[in-house]
Amino acid sequence: MKDPSRVRLSGPLREFGKGFVVELARQGYSPLGATLQLRLMARTSRWLQAEGLRVGQLTDDVVERCLAAQRAAGRRDYVTARAMAPLLAYLRGLGLVAPASPSRPSSRAEELGERFRRYLTVERSLASGTVTGYVDAVEPFLAGLDEEQLELRELSAGRVTAFVVARCPGQSRGAAKMTVTALRSLLGFLHVEGLIGGSLVGAVPSVASWRLSGLPRFLEPDQARALLDSCDQQTVVGRRDLAILTLLLRLGLRAGEVADLCLEDVDWCAGELVVTGKGRRSERLPLPVDVGEAITGYLRDSRPHSALDRTVFIRVKAPHRRLSTGGITQVVAAAGRRAGLGQIHAHRLRHTAATSMLRAGAPLHEIGQVLRHREQLSTAIYAKVDRAALSSLARPWPGAGS
Repeated sequence: MKDPSRVRLSGPLREFGKGFVVELARQGYSPLGATLQLRLMARTSRWLQAEGLRVGQLTDDVVERCLAAQRAAGRRDYVTARAMAPLLAYLRGLGLVAPASPSRPSSRAEELGERFRRYLTVERSLASGTVTGYVDAVEPFLAGLDEEQLELRELSAGRVTAFVVARCPGQSRGAAKMTVTALRSLLGFLHVEGLIGGSLVGAVPSVASWRLSGLPRFLEPDQARALLDSCDQQTVVGRRDLAILTLLLRLGLRAGEVADLCLEDVDWCAGELVVTGKGRRSERLPLPVDVGEAITGYLRDSRPHSALDRTVFIRVKAPHRRLSTGGITQVVAAAGRRAGLGQIHAHRLRHTAATSMLRAGAPLHEIGQVLRHREQLSTAIYAKVDRAALSSLARPWPGAGS
C-alpha cells in the first residue's frame, strides 16, 4: 500500500492524520515514505491509547517507552528516535507537544565542552563544522582531566605537553595539527574565562610540518572530464551532481561554500556568484558559462519544488532540506568511484582548478584572487606544479654528464 490516506488511525492522534499527510507532501516525501510515517503514527497512537496517555504527554521518556514497546513486539524498522522525528516535529509545530528538552551535561568535561562550543560560535564566529572539529579534538583532553579528578587551577604546562606528546604520534599530520590548534584555542578560552590562573597556550608543542614541502594533488584534464561524464544527466541526482562538480572544478570552491550557496547568491544579470568563505567573508566571483548552464539545468529540471531551504543544492530524499558539507563531499567521492579514480576528496578539485588556471597562463596573484587566499604564500604552492618552468631553473647535479 503506497497511499498514506488509506492508513487507518485510531486513538488520540487520529484527528491529526490528514494534516500530517499534507505536511509530509510539503516536505517532499514520496507516497511510500509518507505511508511508512503514517503507519508509525498509527502504532504510536494505539500505544498511547492503551497506556491511557494524551498527545501532550509525548515527552522524550514516553517516546522512548513507546519505541521500546514496538521493538519488544518484534518490529525492526521505524523504531528509533530518528524515525519519530518528523511526527514529533509536526506535533510540536501545532503546539501539542513540548519542545525537546536539551540534554544536560553529565560530567564536567561535557559542561566545559558545551561552554567552549558556545565561545567558538558566539565569540569567534567560527563555522559549525569548524566548531565541531575543535570540540571533538579537545574532548579526550577534558575527559582526562575528569578521570584524574584534576582541578583546572592545578592544570600545569607539563600536563598540557604530556597530553600532546601522548596523543599526537598516533594521529595523521592533519589530525595532529587539529589537536594542537584546538587545544590552544581551549586553553585561551579557559584563561579568558578565569578558569585557569595563567595562559598555557605556549605549553602546546608544535607539530612538525614544513609549509610548501609537498605537492598539491590534482586531477589531470582527462580525469576531470571522466568525473563530469560519470554524472547521468537523465536523472535528478546526475544533474545536481554535475552542477556541484562543475562549481568545484571551475571555480575551486570549498565544499562548505558550495553547500552554503543560496539562490540569492547567483546574480544572473551580472554573471556573478556571491561566495561566503572563511571568516564569513563574502566575495564576488565571475560565473563561467559552463557553470551557469550546469546550475540552470539543475534548477530548471531537478531542484525539488518542495525544497524547505533557500540553498541552491537540496537533498534528493525527503525531507528536502539543504545538502550539507558532508553531502557535497559524498557527491565527489561517489563520482570518483564511478569514474574509476578511487577515493577523491572535494579539496582535490580545488587544487585541480588552481592547476588548470596556472597551465592556462594565469599568474599566481590572479589564482589567489579566485581561490580567495588571504596570503600569497597560500597560492605559492601551485608554482611547484609548473614543472616545465621549474626545470629551467634547476642546476645540473654535481658530477652528472652534460
